[in-house]
Amino acid sequence: MDIGQALMIEHSKRQTMAIVEYIGDDAQRFAELMRLFFAREYRLTQRAAWPMNFCAERHPKLIQPYLPKLLDCLERDDMHTAVKRNVVRLLQYIEIPKRLTGRVYSHCVDLIDDAYQPVAVRAFALTVAARIAKSEPDLMNELRLIVSKHLPHTTAAFQVRARKILAQRKGNEHV
Repeated sequence: MDIGQALMIEHSKRQTMAIVEYIGDDAQRFAELMRLFFAREYRLTQRAAWPMNFCAERHPKLIQPYLPKLLDCLERDDMHTAVKRNVVRLLQYIEIPKRLTGRVYSHCVDLIDDAYQPVAVRAFALTVAARIAKSEPDLMNELRLIVSKHLPHTTAAFQVRARKILAQRKGNEHV
């Protein structure tokens, strides 16, 4: 299968899953998908984001070498929302290396605090940031302040996720 051609022929869940099945746990095939994702061709990057996400969920080790470069995508203003959404979404399902947790947390907080970001991006970022902050009371307190500031002005979906996170406990201490 020519992954690039397959991405451009059709953008559907069926086509995405065919690409995911083709890639499987093959690091070379996944590298080709990532090459297309990072090619900076708007349509190709956007379409490669979906199978990248499914592959990362199924085989988290495949995505590990690309994490620093994926985090760079969150800093770029020219990245399509679908790309940001898929990058933050996949961060929910993988083990984030300790050396990257500060950077990931910082990006997630910035996304949560940006009222112009789509709710899905902000909700996924909230989940990732909370997972990182769970073991750091100071980070969790910071996250609570940011989330509380936005609660009255956001969607019900974000509010539900935010309230769950705000209600998390660590031991007997309310975190």
